[in-house]
Amino acid sequence: MIRSLYSAASGMTAQQMNVDNIAHNLANANTVGYKARRAQFQDLLYQSMVQPGAAAGSQTVVPSGLQVGLGTRPASNEISFTQGNFVTTNNTYDLVIEGRGFFQIRRPNGELAYTRAGAFHLDRDGNMVTADGDLLEPQITIPAEAQSVTIAADGTVSYTQPGQTAAQVIGQIQLANFTNPAGLNSLGRNLFTPTDASGEAIVGVPGGQEGLGTLLQGYQEQSNVSVVEEFINLIVAQRAYEANSKVVKASDEMYQQINNLTR
Repeated sequence: MIRSLYSAASGMTAQQMNVDNIAHNLANANTVGYKARRAQFQDLLYQSMVQPGAAAGSQTVVPSGLQVGLGTRPASNEISFTQGNFVTTNNTYDLVIEGRGFFQIRRPNGELAYTRAGAFHLDRDGNMVTADGDLLEPQITIPAEAQSVTIAADGTVSYTQPGQTAAQVIGQIQLANFTNPAGLNSLGRNLFTPTDASGEAIVGVPGGQEGLGTLLQGYQEQSNVSVVEEFINLIVAQRAYEANSKVVKASDEMYQQINNLTR
């Protein structure tokens, strides 16, 4: 009977992790470029009373056996990279990726990180940077005399000067993609780094042959968190936690009855 206590306790611990994951998703419901996580679970070891397929006689075997499970554990919380909704900002340096791909960000330590959040700004030198001041890779520098800046769907950045009609090309934004984006490591601040699970970055121009999406200027990609779905998941997690706590209570009452047999 003591197995039920530990199994129920593992279920309560797993649901607590589930609620933590839901809370994180809801907290980032308005975070630009955030991708929701989905908690996944695995059953634990089994104690075999009768092994399936064990000999039941000289010519027969046990068809199903008798195995008692020992609970559950959180296995992963995979990132869902479904497209978030687009909102108009009319900001020149707000970009969304319509399709697959990530912006490349050069961190202060020189390493590359990747993000779906395309809310860029200009620093004092005219470089396109994130809200934390990290440079967009490849580096795009907007001249101080630029009157209007245009970012095309293929990432080409151009500008016009006062009194001139011909646009001048500054450079081209490149995107990166991964074979398994769900295997990326989350750093926080909307940044990801590659791992052995994600594979190496595949870099190319937006809309190129690598299956990368195209860019859209003046828009931001909102979080793909569904608040309604998260609240439903929260209710399910609460009820599962409550059910496991009732198993603990029932097991305790059964132990109490056993302890009272001698009275």
